[in-house]
Amino acid sequence: MELEAGPEGARRALGRLVEAVLASRGEANAVFDILAVLQSEDQEEIQEAVHACSRLFGALLARGELFVGQLPSEEMVMAGSQGATRKYKVWMRHRYHSCCNRLGELLAYPSFQVKELALSTLMKFVQLEGAHPLEKPKWEGNYLFPRQLFKLVVEGLLSLEEDHSLLLSQFREYLEHDDIRYHTMQAASDTVARVTDGRPEVPLTFWNNAFTLLSSVSLPRQESDLSSFYIKHARLSDKWKVIHLKEHRKAFQVMWLGFLKHQLPLRICKKVLVIMHDSILPHLAQPTLMIDFLTRAYDIGGAISLLALNGLFILIHKHNLEYPDFYRKLYSLLDPSVFHVKYRARFFHLADLFLSSSHLPAYLVAAFAKRLARLALTAPPEALLMVLPFICNLLRRHPACRVLVHRPRGPELDADPYDPEEEDPAQSRALESSLWELQALQQHYHPEVSKAASVINQALSVPEVSIAPLLELTAFEIFERDLKKKGPESVPLEFIPAQGLLGRRDDLCAQHFTLS
Repeated sequence: MELEAGPEGARRALGRLVEAVLASRGEANAVFDILAVLQSEDQEEIQEAVHACSRLFGALLARGELFVGQLPSEEMVMAGSQGATRKYKVWMRHRYHSCCNRLGELLAYPSFQVKELALSTLMKFVQLEGAHPLEKPKWEGNYLFPRQLFKLVVEGLLSLEEDHSLLLSQFREYLEHDDIRYHTMQAASDTVARVTDGRPEVPLTFWNNAFTLLSSVSLPRQESDLSSFYIKHARLSDKWKVIHLKEHRKAFQVMWLGFLKHQLPLRICKKVLVIMHDSILPHLAQPTLMIDFLTRAYDIGGAISLLALNGLFILIHKHNLEYPDFYRKLYSLLDPSVFHVKYRARFFHLADLFLSSSHLPAYLVAAFAKRLARLALTAPPEALLMVLPFICNLLRRHPACRVLVHRPRGPELDADPYDPEEEDPAQSRALESSLWELQALQQHYHPEVSKAASVINQALSVPEVSIAPLLELTAFEIFERDLKKKGPESVPLEFIPAQGLLGRRDDLCAQHFTLS
């Protein structure tokens, strides 16, 4: 078929074809002309063809003119003796499948406008198929959902070659519907399993797309909130899994466990850990099943371990997780880099919680206080203003550790017995040492740091100092704060005024050199 020039011409030509097919079954072959335009290389023609297919097959679905049931092969039906109506419906259903497959391919088209249009058209078909099912119910009241068509959509979104983050952000609006969310979790689980099965290396693009989709799924807190369905039903049956929050939580758990059991790239692992404590764990049917992933991440070290702390904290405090050598691992995370990582505030917030128990042995708390004090010698001011109150709070909570700053009748120490290279806090001999580092920091160039370090010179106050306002403190904020301070009007800089460029009077330099 030759289309008229320009998008308007294509629109008119395709419109006439759609009208002809809908008006008479004798014009059914015109569907081939419409589908041929879907294969065009011209973007505007493709968009007009998508609109035409949306209108055509939308009307055919609503009118019930597509075959319902297990679809037989086209050749077998056409060669058989079935009636003309059955042959037409089977034939048209095959054309509908061809259209959906092509729309699935267009989800990878270079132009975002075409992708977005293909996605919205496929989702329109999902809604229409849900209202006018193309499969026969197995029993009265059986829940039907166009799973195969929807699986095609999800597989298109989880591309292995192309970053679909923008398209996935468009798809997010559909996830507000409870039935779409439920079937997205199932389809995503199947797609991740299929892509990773037997594949030695999965592209990073796929993991990015999968994480973007999975992290977009947010479950409601109460079952009464399950009330928004994309496919409208005359009545909801209590036998349908899709209306029960318990089933949503199971699907959510299967989806995430199926994703996290793989060897994920570190950047994806970090993203997962960032949302683990508030977007994943609260919605799992069995949160303790995340123990393997979190402990594996905690053992990696560096920023990954810092991020895994949040999830482990929830499992330890709310689900009675027992983690051998947890504090030993936490102690090993304290190195100079901890003051410079992106997640410093989160780490110290959690470390403060883990060290808040009054039942911790004194040697353990002393080891943490001593390690932090030693690291403080090379820490930037913004970190020191948070770490020094942190150490003082440890001493307030655990009076047995105050010997680190006040040891009456104690021996004179020629050398520090503390071993900073020892990985086991119990063997570090921190309790035999002292916090001489805090006394050294009283000579710090920044007056606020010097003042914070001088707190140990007096008896520590009973109430703890809240470190929450100091966790996010930055060097820029300190600098801005210093700029706003008002100093004295006159500051004496020299007791003896300088005489000339060569220094003070009677200076050695002035005795031997003159300016000429």
